[in-house]
Amino acid sequence: MKLHLEQIPREETLSKKEFIRKYFKPQKPVVIERFIEDWPAYSKWNLEYMKEVAGDKTVPLYDDRPVKHDEGFNEPHAKMKMRDYVDLLKKGPTKYRIFLWNVLKEVPQLQKDFTYPDFGLRLMKGLPMLFFGGSNSHTFMHYDIDLANIFHFHFEGKKQCILYSQSETKFLYKIPHSLITREDIDFADPDMEKWPALQHAKGHIAQLEHGNVLYIPEGYWHHMKYVTPGFSMSLRAIARKPKNFSKAVYNIFFMRHFDNLMRRLKGQKWIDWKNEEAVVRTEKILTENRMG
Repeated sequence: MKLHLEQIPREETLSKKEFIRKYFKPQKPVVIERFIEDWPAYSKWNLEYMKEVAGDKTVPLYDDRPVKHDEGFNEPHAKMKMRDYVDLLKKGPTKYRIFLWNVLKEVPQLQKDFTYPDFGLRLMKGLPMLFFGGSNSHTFMHYDIDLANIFHFHFEGKKQCILYSQSETKFLYKIPHSLITREDIDFADPDMEKWPALQHAKGHIAQLEHGNVLYIPEGYWHHMKYVTPGFSMSLRAIARKPKNFSKAVYNIFFMRHFDNLMRRLKGQKWIDWKNEEAVVRTEKILTENRMG
């Protein structure tokens, strides 16, 4: 049995008016295929170019090891010079990814290669973030702490994206006091006998190629898998729905700090309890669904 995933609609290009009406207001994802062909980045940005302009920068690397109690929030698993990292990507599959790498801060000249598109939302201009990965590397299924509207611009290679709206959270084995699902679920090929609730979740899927833009609506869960080595840039706009905005404020100012405190106090027991609780809570909802 497979996940229930429908293909994300694809548009060659979209006007601001069409985007707001068809996708932003109903909060639906879309892939825009040819929106950035006038950006210098469209023809310039590839792994070799990044190696050239940022080769001597030290970059934070992450892999798919489970969260541990003694690691800080978003603490990197390794560090490497960008030139060595690009060589590693080209050599063959690697689990190492870069995420949330601030382009403006690290390599200001890259800012000249793109413009902030007018989708009718106010984009946070200080936060263009780059994400890199090697063949078969992937993120855990997660949603962003600020539940932002995200525009994800992909460069080089192919990337598979699976999305779920917040309404499907109850079937995803969400870890309490956290932004991720159980890390041992392989969303590229899940074991439905072990994770039966997943068959009730309705999601979306798309494959991104060079120059594609994926709109991820507010608070959507996302799982990114690099089919081939490549990288993407995200621009974001704050959550506009009051419920999502208040959840973002809670996550940033309370949930994150509470979780860190509990890790310090209880150590690995806290992580283990959260993992067990994810299953308990999801199975409870499944039982209620069957009875309902």
